[in-house]
Amino acid sequence: MLDWSEPNANPALHPAANAAATGATGLGTIDRGAARVSVDDKRMINARADVNQLLPLKYRWAWEKYLSGCNNHWMPTEVSMQADIALWRSKDGLTDDERRMLKRNLGFFAASESLVANNIVLAIYRHLTNPECRQYLLRQAFEEAIHTHTFQYIVESLALDEGELFNMYREVPSITDKAAWALKHTQHLDDPDFKTGTPEADQSFLRDLVAFYVIFEGMWFYTGFAQILSLGRRNKMVGIAEQYQYILRDESIHLNFGIDVINQIKIENPHLWSRTFQDEVRGMIADAAELEAAYGRDTMPRGFLGLNAALCEQYMHFIANRRCAQLGLAQVFAETENPFPWMSEVMDLKKEKNFFETRVIEYQNGGALSWD
Repeated sequence: MLDWSEPNANPALHPAANAAATGATGLGTIDRGAARVSVDDKRMINARADVNQLLPLKYRWAWEKYLSGCNNHWMPTEVSMQADIALWRSKDGLTDDERRMLKRNLGFFAASESLVANNIVLAIYRHLTNPECRQYLLRQAFEEAIHTHTFQYIVESLALDEGELFNMYREVPSITDKAAWALKHTQHLDDPDFKTGTPEADQSFLRDLVAFYVIFEGMWFYTGFAQILSLGRRNKMVGIAEQYQYILRDESIHLNFGIDVINQIKIENPHLWSRTFQDEVRGMIADAAELEAAYGRDTMPRGFLGLNAALCEQYMHFIANRRCAQLGLAQVFAETENPFPWMSEVMDLKKEKNFFETRVIEYQNGGALSWD
């Protein structure tokens, strides 16, 4: 058997040992005489193990999240939109401010889910060299497709202007600014020759994970969730609110998976988590919170019952500090209270519930409903 600790071992004799150089796609030539994969060979990036071998599992938390995602399966077309259609068509059903918020909210999410899916498929899956994590990514990619389907279903149901909604990421500055920021922080991954394996490249990949899991999914989605769920709490647009509830459940798992991946990479590659890089990440989180505050002011220039831009900015500061704590970083804003404690209830309580007296529990394929 090949001794992995042998300093003079020729990597050409064992393709799995040269994962960083080959890109660890899992599509290389089969090494007929290779040693069997052991748990110790598995790593998040630059692994020596064959990425085609799921067992033995090393990161059981990744497999558990995959199972949770499967158990939480749902489809948007299972949710009735009749009450929403009637309310949208009613002259006095929604205020002008509520209509503005709803359309811009849908416009942001419609493009964002595709952007996240592209990043998963074209970048993260390619460079994350662990099969159980890749198994979860396959599930997440499918969920992103369901979320994109959701916005198509809502737009079609309400007979909204498709061109307007699906082009807001180009035409509405507060939405464009967020999309441009996200693309800027992952532009190097557009290079088909990009590979991990050096400290600089590994940090670039880690930056991508922070940008998409911690900021895009873990911060920028939450103002939108609060806006729509706030309407649902007032018995408005309950069909859309129900669908956003399911999306929030999915995104909570996405976020926690991303945090676990980042923290595991830190454990296995402590040199990447330098003080300079930590400061950079804190700067990214602070900048992202300001972009989200601008989005809140744009979508809610006057606010409406129970929700306004100032409260959403406070909420984003609360969320930003929380994300820093999850990464082991010092908070970026002064200590602040959560202005929407009902959002914490939705996200944090591990219990079965019919939040809008709908069919949340029935959408389970198995297992208990978990909002974490």
